[in-house]
Amino acid sequence: MWARLARHRMSVTGAALVAAFACVAIVSFFYTPHDPREVNLAAKNLPPGEHDGERYAFGADAVGRDILSRTMAGARISLRVGLFVVAGAILVGAAAGTLSAYYGGAVDGLLMRFMDMLLAVPGILLAIVIVTILGPGLRNAMIAVGIVAIPQYARVMRAEVLRVKAQEYVSAARALGASDWRILRRAVLPNCLAPLFVQGTLGMGTAILETAGLSYLGLGDDPSVPEWGRMIAEQFGYVRRAWWTVVPPLASISLVVLGFNLLGDGLRDVMDPRLRQTPGA
Repeated sequence: MWARLARHRMSVTGAALVAAFACVAIVSFFYTPHDPREVNLAAKNLPPGEHDGERYAFGADAVGRDILSRTMAGARISLRVGLFVVAGAILVGAAAGTLSAYYGGAVDGLLMRFMDMLLAVPGILLAIVIVTILGPGLRNAMIAVGIVAIPQYARVMRAEVLRVKAQEYVSAARALGASDWRILRRAVLPNCLAPLFVQGTLGMGTAILETAGLSYLGLGDDPSVPEWGRMIAEQFGYVRRAWWTVVPPLASISLVVLGFNLLGDGLRDVMDPRLRQTPGA
């Protein structure tokens, strides 16, 4: 699988983009050209270049903060958001989907009807409602986006468990007296994780995008936190005369989401034999 993945151009491109932003996020822990929170009103909306001995490679924002430094720091925030949101949604969604498919009956009906209720409301609207109830903040925005994502992982896991549960080796394990937990742990779950892993990779980009959207609406963290969505919202009123201030965070969001989508599509092509393409396609 890894050999096929390495020859898959789309997944390699996506992995390179994600790795590049991961490296930027790691570097930002130790070095940024300026303090991402430092205000310098004398540098308000300066274009990229050197000004009074200070270099602003991407320019400065409306209160003189260095755009490059804030973009670098924003990378670690956005990647952390995607990781924690997807991890939480997978844990809850996979557990719900597994229980629903394996036990069926009333358990299946109760859990799946709850997932249908979540899916009945547009995702971004449901996230806004949840953040409004919990209160603004990056942590609450992550919780909201994670809750919105749970149904898709639950449905993927339910479909896979239903498929695997019908296999003969599961029936044989049950006939030999294996407990439900042992059957799930040894025979069912290991054969259901590949589609969940692919969906999680695709979901990373969606989580980053939706969290940035909530921050753009003012439902994220406080303005001093260098989050990409907040950066775009703060500079939106200056976009005509200081367009360079919105390009770095906007391009960063687009590229990291593109990277996760390409990587997820490539993993799906490689790991699903029904969709497997010729290597390099």
